[in-house]
Amino acid sequence: MSFSLIFALILLSGWAGGRLAKAAGIPSVIGMIAGGFIISLCCGKSIPDTLWGVEPFLKSLALIIILLRAGLGINRKILLKSGRTTILMSVVPCLAEGLGLLFVFHFWLGYSYAVAGMAAFILSAVSPAVIVPSMLDLHERGYGVKKQVPSVILAGASVDNVLSITIFTLFMKFYTIGGQAAILELEFIPYTIGMGIALGVIFGMGLVWLFRRIKPFRATEKVMTLLGICLVLVALGDVLHIAALLGAMTVGFVLFEKENHIAGEIAGKLSKIWVWAEIVLFVLIGMALNPKFIVSAGWKGIVIVLAGLVLRSLGVIIATASSRFNRREKLFCVIAYLPKATVQAALGAVPLSLGVPEGGVILATAIISILLTAPLGLFLITRYGSVLLKKQ
Repeated sequence: MSFSLIFALILLSGWAGGRLAKAAGIPSVIGMIAGGFIISLCCGKSIPDTLWGVEPFLKSLALIIILLRAGLGINRKILLKSGRTTILMSVVPCLAEGLGLLFVFHFWLGYSYAVAGMAAFILSAVSPAVIVPSMLDLHERGYGVKKQVPSVILAGASVDNVLSITIFTLFMKFYTIGGQAAILELEFIPYTIGMGIALGVIFGMGLVWLFRRIKPFRATEKVMTLLGICLVLVALGDVLHIAALLGAMTVGFVLFEKENHIAGEIAGKLSKIWVWAEIVLFVLIGMALNPKFIVSAGWKGIVIVLAGLVLRSLGVIIATASSRFNRREKLFCVIAYLPKATVQAALGAVPLSLGVPEGGVILATAIISILLTAPLGLFLITRYGSVLLKKQ
């Protein structure tokens, strides 16, 4: 089977699956995952190796697009007003779930600390693919804007992702290069985050200068330039070991601050690009779904995912305890932090590719977390967002 044919199947099955799921009252991402699973069952070994070669790039590109959309929707004044709550929402829920699950994997399943840490922080990230579009939609419709609840969740969830990926990478190095060498990496975490933000600011200011200098500069050209710059940033991140995804979000933030009109143009175009990027991301998840692995995880995988949700919810309660939010708004924050999909899709298969013996179970648990939490979280956000948040 040629690459062009399999890619056509990915787009068509994802579109059809999403449509059918939406018509049945189910979140469209579940239909997309089902479409990918059907492709895997029908095509199996005839799927070209080329696809699996570009799969990491496609997932990374989808993550860049959604984090750019997040950055383009974050207002500096709002962050300053709710800065403490935003910081706590960025860190506390992620660490509460990640560290709690680390001990669950280690003491209950008997994983080494390195493997348990990888598994825990794959699961600990919330899904920007679900949260970002939902929060942008609520914000545009005026729900929760007085206290900027959607904006706080938007910023917190995006940084939550970057933190999960950073800590996952640290545990991966514990596994691959050994404990003492990996401990040295702890010193570089502030550098990793700081340099990611710094490069994002530099690249963002460069784009602002470019967009002001060259006229006319069509919105489509701006998006192409922006995506190209962010891909360069990610490539530099791999070389310099910096949080490049946080840098990509910072680029969007700088554009929003300096050129609000241009940011609006770009955000509109990115929302259209996300239509196909979302399909590719979730169909690839479905194609990677192996029933044998899910059976191997079994009920233990479900218990672990549920335990993680409880720990994360406690983290959200702690993070919002001293905020200006009322009880209904705090409850909505708990709901908004439930869905998982993007990071689990991007990193779930990494331990298996490294030859980790427990890699199959980790991948299965990651897929279970997507199947359980993505539809549940999306349904609750859609159903109760307009109920729990006041419309301005």
